[in-house]
Amino acid sequence: MTIEEFEEFYAQAAGRLTGQLYVMLGDHHEAQDVVQEAFVRGWGRRRQLDRDGRPEAWIRTVAWRLAVSRWRGRRRTADAWQRTAPAGHVEGPGPEAVALVEALRQLPLKQRRTMALHYVCDLSVEQIAAETSLSASTVKTHLSRGRATLSRHLQDPRIEEAPDA
Repeated sequence: MTIEEFEEFYAQAAGRLTGQLYVMLGDHHEAQDVVQEAFVRGWGRRRQLDRDGRPEAWIRTVAWRLAVSRWRGRRRTADAWQRTAPAGHVEGPGPEAVALVEALRQLPLKQRRTMALHYVCDLSVEQIAAETSLSASTVKTHLSRGRATLSRHLQDPRIEEAPDA
C-alpha cells in the first residue's frame, strides 16, 4: 500500500472503525485512542496490509487488542486513574445511543464484541469467527443470546403488553 493509498484508506475507514470500537467498548474517547494507535501501527506495516487484502479487519483487531491491554493496565493502576481531574463539558450522545450502549454493557464482553462485529461492522458469521477465533456455532450462540438480552433491556416501559385473551 503506497502512502497515498494508506491516507485514502485512513480517510475512508477511521470514522467507521471509531464508531465500531465505540459500540464494542462503550467509551468514545477510548475508541478514538485505540483506533488512532492501530493506524499508527498499521502505517509501519502498510506493505503487508496491502497483501493481506483485509486492512480494515487488521486495524479493528489491533485496536481491540490495544483496548484489552489498556483495561489490564488500568486494573493495576486504578488509584492513579481516580485522581485525574474530570474532563471539560462535551456534548454527549442522544438518549437512544446512551440506552443502546448501556444495554450493550449488560452483555458479556464476547457477546458484545460479536454483536458489534455483526450489526455495526456488518460482518458475516464466518468473518466474525475468523476474526475472533471462535467457532461459527459459538458466534451464532453469542448473537442469539445477545439479541435476547438486548430485547429485554431495550423494551419501552411506556408500551404495555396486551393482556392474554
